[in-house]
Amino acid sequence: MRPTSPDIFQTALRQSALDANCSPEDFLRQENVVVASAAHPGARKYLTLPFDCQLISYGNNIVASVSETARAAVTDYLARFPVRHDCFETPGLLLLDDVLRGDGLRVCFMAEYFLPDLEALRPLDCPYETRLLRAPDFAPLYVPEWSNALCEKRRELDVLGVGAYDGGALIGLAACSADCDSMWQIGVDVLPAYRRQGVASALTSRLALEILDRGKVPFYCAAWSNLKSVRNAVRSGFRPSWIELSARSAFFVETLLPK
Repeated sequence: MRPTSPDIFQTALRQSALDANCSPEDFLRQENVVVASAAHPGARKYLTLPFDCQLISYGNNIVASVSETARAAVTDYLARFPVRHDCFETPGLLLLDDVLRGDGLRVCFMAEYFLPDLEALRPLDCPYETRLLRAPDFAPLYVPEWSNALCEKRRELDVLGVGAYDGGALIGLAACSADCDSMWQIGVDVLPAYRRQGVASALTSRLALEILDRGKVPFYCAAWSNLKSVRNAVRSGFRPSWIELSARSAFFVETLLPK
């Protein structure tokens, strides 16, 4: 059965609760909540658990899922900001980075997550032929051109996709990974020569509908600074739903920096 709008929101809350080791209701409180992070078999499979410091907000408050080492510093940080979204912006983030350094941590990832708006989600026209793809079709596609749609390190999670073809050649691909039991994450790539033609949104919207038809909730993630990806999410019928900020070890952050 296709999820309804209330189903979609509640599914996301339940999944975030498994990831953060809290209750779904914690995201709807007016006050901030700090909990001890713990691994859970139902958490999204790509997460590194337990968290050192993960700040999650659905807009009401902030749930901080933290290690015991970082609990005091994060609790104090959250208490300093009466306007909660300031916790996710500079100059506040500079302060968070400073207080976490004593525990060997640095601010690392910041992302916005999108859920489908069933009143806006609809099949969008694609100027090219489209085909529904399944896991066996992905075998030759784990190459850099499709690295946002597919993940070679977790290829066993890639379950469904929609490809766009020009004369038999793949020119665009949206695919999803079964990151947890109830929610499948969409990623999309379009070859440079075929961008700005509505290919990405056509593939994303069709794949989202295919996921819903299978009784799962599609979700989409973008870095806040990736405006192209954010625009695609909105054009495809998705809406901003929650945000997350991660702190990781200083050593890990260093490995991500250009040399």
